[in-house]
Amino acid sequence: MNCYAVCINDWNSLSVSKTKIQFQCNECGAETPKWVGQCPDCMAWNTLQESIIEKKSTSDNNRFREHLAGPAEVCSLDAVETTETYRQATGLDELDRVMGGGLVNGSVTLIGGDPGIGKSTLLLQTLACLDSASGVPSLYVTGEESAQQVGLRGKRLGLSLGALRILTENHLERILNVASKEKARVIVIDSIQTVYSDILQSAPGSVAQVRECAAQLVRFAKQTNTALFLVGHVTKEGALAGPRVLEHMVDTVLYFEGDSSSRYRVVRTVKNRYGAVNELGIFAMTDKGLREVSNPSAIFLSRHEDPVSGSAIMVTREGTRPMLVEVQALVDQSHLGNPRRVALGLEQNRLAMLLAVLHRHVGISMSDQDVFTNVVGGVRISETAIDLPLLMAIVSSFKNKPLPQDMVMFGEVGLSGEIRPVQNGMERLNEAVKHGFKQSLIAEANKPKNAIKEMKTHSVKHLAQVMEILDF
Repeated sequence: MNCYAVCINDWNSLSVSKTKIQFQCNECGAETPKWVGQCPDCMAWNTLQESIIEKKSTSDNNRFREHLAGPAEVCSLDAVETTETYRQATGLDELDRVMGGGLVNGSVTLIGGDPGIGKSTLLLQTLACLDSASGVPSLYVTGEESAQQVGLRGKRLGLSLGALRILTENHLERILNVASKEKARVIVIDSIQTVYSDILQSAPGSVAQVRECAAQLVRFAKQTNTALFLVGHVTKEGALAGPRVLEHMVDTVLYFEGDSSSRYRVVRTVKNRYGAVNELGIFAMTDKGLREVSNPSAIFLSRHEDPVSGSAIMVTREGTRPMLVEVQALVDQSHLGNPRRVALGLEQNRLAMLLAVLHRHVGISMSDQDVFTNVVGGVRISETAIDLPLLMAIVSSFKNKPLPQDMVMFGEVGLSGEIRPVQNGMERLNEAVKHGFKQSLIAEANKPKNAIKEMKTHSVKHLAQVMEILDF
């Protein structure tokens, strides 16, 4: 009887001291007391992760808010003192482009990408350039690799590593302590998913740990006016792993795009509080690291010796840079009940819509054809200027008739078959002239006021006019 009573008491004590668990959504941060397959707030599937409920005093929360945002005061916006933001050149022009002109003191940049695509290589080169060119003290914090591994990579790339400081640590409090002593002006955390804090009991990489560690690092960067880089893991869908609030906390979000087996890498700006978004930085992976590509149009064009069907040249615009890109299409007889629609580098739903427009207004049906489309070079195009060249590449492949090799085209195609204009049409035409193109096919509203001597411009209003000009 006594033994039974002891067991009951022990069980009760364990029940009282049991840790409270909750589940938090990676996408929106919503919390639920139990796990469900679909988030009740944002309706995303399989995004709830287990986390431990940590009790924080009100004084700690108030102190955190005051350190991060400053004391609450109401004032007129005109009375706020504004100074021009100083930017530190990194030594890599393509990286400066996507960051809006260079590093800003106190800024926090999050870099994501597939494993092995070059995130650590790019940041190591950046710190080496800053140390050698400007003498900016920096600190490279690695939680995934040893100091020997990083050193071997630096020597293989031929970098000057004399002044580069490295710390192998994933404990947040020790990282902040060392960073304060080193007085580094630029800090790299590789990666945020490996860092953990003693405040929480959950494992590194959990939602609570990533959110708390990122918040403390952001607070440290703002208080000490330090430029901070955070390397983030990505999911199999290509999105940054961890809570979505992580992207809201930082100032700049950069994504590495491209196949790790390919030579070229594309760095895209998704968010930037200090500059424009959707800027592109083009790099080529070599045995000496990432090399900048000054003329990206050359890598996205495969100049064929003989005319080939299913290829169209367009001028896209990413941020402030116009680029020439080749759009390819392959149309083949389908032996399936549902023909395949494959889109690489563009939106698949838009491809299906354009095929419906082609059938409705031109009379060309693809209901029994497999359609495969691709953007050369691994670049992804999200703007509507790709509509016209994509359709013409499809028709060219379907009829097995090449398009003129010296022609570029761009324009949005509406559901009624009209050709709509796109922004910065004159800059796109000037970029095409620089690369020797003699003809252009554009919307009527994009027609330049003054004729371009080196180029013959075909301006159209409807898709039927395009078919007549190209003799399809």
